Amino acid sequence: MAAPTAPQSPPAAPPDSTPAEPGPLEVLAPALRLARWSSRLAALTDPQVRLAQLVESARLRPPLPTLDRQEAHRVPGCLVRTWWIAEWREGRCWFRTDSDAMTLKCLAGAIAELASGGTPAEIAALDFSPFDSLGLLKQLAENRQRTIRNLMNSVHEFARQSALGHP
Repeated sequence: MAAPTAPQSPPAAPPDSTPAEPGPLEVLAPALRLARWSSRLAALTDPQVRLAQLVESARLRPPLPTLDRQEAHRVPGCLVRTWWIAEWREGRCWFRTDSDAMTLKCLAGAIAELASGGTPAEIAALDFSPFDSLGLLKQLAENRQRTIRNLMNSVHEFARQSALGHP
């Protein structure tokens, strides 16, 4: 009978391996989140496939509770029901959203997820240009493009107001 051997440890990762994606509990600065998000989408060469992937992830996002789906949270000027909630907690900005239109739900949801948890300075510095460079907005009707651009501006304005102590 052979003598038992000590358990072998797994081989070390090669030095040039890329780090794993952060887990859901890890907090990344919004600019880093946006860079990773846009990099993942840029790997998909077709803008329609990019949008389809975002729509699919939006389908998994739970809807806002009924209590939050009130007129006070409706996005003005939007032809479909879209809700946007900006909150200031513990020195950081947080955003929640939902929409009856799946394209707005996915793009507004992306904005909310990318900016949430950032400090006012981090959010004020966010550059949402990847939404244009990845071709995500040009596939939308003009009114929906305007809604998404208004939400981007709202994020920046809320961050500025929060920095001044007036969220």
